[in-house]
Amino acid sequence: MLIRRRRGYEIPESQVTPEHLVLNRRALMGAGAALLPATAFAQQASGPVPPLPAHQRNLRYRPEREITPEREATTYNNFYEFGTSKNIVREASRMPLRPWTIQVDGMVAKPATYGVDDLIRMLPIEERIYRLRCVEAWAMTVPWTGFQLSELLKLVEPTAGARYVSFTTAQLPAVMPGLRQSWYPWPHVEGCTIAEAMNELTFMPVGMYGKPLLAQNGGPFRVVFPWKYGFKSGKSVVRVTLTDRRPENFWFKIQPSEYGFWANVNPEVAHPRWSQATERLLGSGERVPTRLFNGYGEFVAGLYTNLQRERLWA
Repeated sequence: MLIRRRRGYEIPESQVTPEHLVLNRRALMGAGAALLPATAFAQQASGPVPPLPAHQRNLRYRPEREITPEREATTYNNFYEFGTSKNIVREASRMPLRPWTIQVDGMVAKPATYGVDDLIRMLPIEERIYRLRCVEAWAMTVPWTGFQLSELLKLVEPTAGARYVSFTTAQLPAVMPGLRQSWYPWPHVEGCTIAEAMNELTFMPVGMYGKPLLAQNGGPFRVVFPWKYGFKSGKSVVRVTLTDRRPENFWFKIQPSEYGFWANVNPEVAHPRWSQATERLLGSGERVPTRLFNGYGEFVAGLYTNLQRERLWA
């Protein structure tokens, strides 16, 4: 009679990992384990995301700094829907990026809902390298791919009474554990004036570093105001609303003395808990002087000539 002695490491064949999954895992590891959190997990979770169409870099907006390494920009992220730390890549990677639609409504003649890929085909796509300054006094320089917000607003035709634009972030409880923190005023809403929205700098990225925008960076569709502190730039936007009332913004509701509606970058106005005179560059760690309007004054200073100075930053 055959007596079989188990060695302790055998497992049933039904529990063996399929060969194609093992090979795929090895391929990912071979491509660089350090890049796995920023890219591979997000690609797996989001399903088929089309590559960006061919586009050109707009040289009108020169960064005057080195571009931040891609790994730094894609792994150091503020996105409270996924958690309060900077390391939210793994959580964010669970969010599906397709299908995704953006509702544009409110005080417009032609309200509409667009698929993100439809907008990419409809609107002029280009790359812009912008400096981004966080209110926490760190900064990065990012090559964004997208289109001007003004191009989207032209499609819906704002009415004469529209004075403000608000941006609402997605609420997906199944993949956004941060939404369980009920003390925050969800959904995340940000806003600006119609003049700010129509400014040539206001950009709607759908990509960065030449690739589709990852979830942790606000994919698949976000807004960027490069002259304002980064918290003004709404991520993973699902709704754009034009209104005659100033939006009650997420961070302003939480602490109005620290996170004002205007939030224009100004080295002379300190945050209540730290100076804004300098900023730390991600990647190099270099500490450099903060520039008024983040260095974009030539494009935006005229927006605020009729405002009292203190309202520029409050």
